[in-house]
Amino acid sequence: MLTAFIRAFRTPDLRKKMLFTLGIIALFRFGSSLPAPGISEKNVSYCSNLASKSGAANVYAIVDLLSGNALKYMSVFALGIMPYITASIILQLLTVVIPRLETLKNEGQAGQAKITQYTRYLTIGLAVLQSTGYIELARSGTLFQSSACTSTLNPIIPDASPFRIATMVITMVAGTAVIMWMGELITDRGVGNGMSVMIFTQVIAVIPGELLTIYQTRQAFIALLSVAVVIVVVTGIVFMEQAQRRIPVQYAKRMVGRRMYGGTSTYIPMKVNQAGVIPVIFASSLLYIPQLAVSLFGSSNHPQGWVSFTQRYLEIGTTNSLSTMWVYMLAFFLLIVAFTFFYVSITFNPTEVADNMKKYGGFIPGIRPGRPTAEYLGYVLTRLTTPGSMYLGAVALFPLVALA
Repeated sequence: MLTAFIRAFRTPDLRKKMLFTLGIIALFRFGSSLPAPGISEKNVSYCSNLASKSGAANVYAIVDLLSGNALKYMSVFALGIMPYITASIILQLLTVVIPRLETLKNEGQAGQAKITQYTRYLTIGLAVLQSTGYIELARSGTLFQSSACTSTLNPIIPDASPFRIATMVITMVAGTAVIMWMGELITDRGVGNGMSVMIFTQVIAVIPGELLTIYQTRQAFIALLSVAVVIVVVTGIVFMEQAQRRIPVQYAKRMVGRRMYGGTSTYIPMKVNQAGVIPVIFASSLLYIPQLAVSLFGSSNHPQGWVSFTQRYLEIGTTNSLSTMWVYMLAFFLLIVAFTFFYVSITFNPTEVADNMKKYGGFIPGIRPGRPTAEYLGYVLTRLTTPGSMYLGAVALFPLVALA
């Protein structure tokens, strides 16, 4: 791998793309540590340390992890890439429901460009909502869930005037737009797939700090063991992500005018994990709704029955053990499996693929074109999605089991 990396740097075109990508990543990390205007850096540092020591899986911990510690500093890029991911997921789901979007999807590159434009607009709208919510949570002290961080004690936003709040919202929304633009720059002029590079950057930025915390709080052997476990888990994930079933496809020869077309052999690559990380995002978001309902409608002095159940079984923190976490973990695993089958069913349509193959004279050897081909593809897809969903559930539950 190191040899391939060195060989890539020796190629002028690849070297230029890699250096451009590294420059964008450096700029992205700089913006992630640049506090938004109106933020008290001293109080943010104090309150974030308190939240880190508490170990509660609240909105702070979840979003801070996905933003690469950008929320920890209430920075310009505090929202990270999550608004764009959410908007992309929403548009993909709406494509199945709204005929207009389905028509645009079938129009090829022009239609996809229009859907991308809608995704950008929706990203800005979601960024406005999320930034307003996070700023209000930070102003009231709820974001870090500490009695020492309120609007009067160690305030995150000392000057909570409407003008100051509006300035912070505009800054964070603009930061999200810049992240989206940088991701597209990496796609066009860098190594490609810019949004995935940005997500990888956010996640990988948290790992060194977590390993340092393990080293400081526990023994060096535990830190080395954690590094080894991370390497093994990453290797296993790469192996599963690259695993695929190749369905052979043969195209018959046909005459168009005086030229002969077809007669080639190819394959349909069907991945074991066809859904990616989308089911994990869906499941974690759905399981956060009860916790959000407790913070909005629950009573802390006289908790109702559903509040006590949610706090005991559906909240993850340092006080939880496997005896109380099993409800959350079971629900999390089942939701991931269900959402995996649901998402794969709306993103891969065996009937549509079979019809397209039949239209261009393609067939699977030993399978008749049309409905038999669609049934065969559906059968293979189900056989692949089952272990893929189990794999996703196991990977998502691994940190919970390891830290329990």
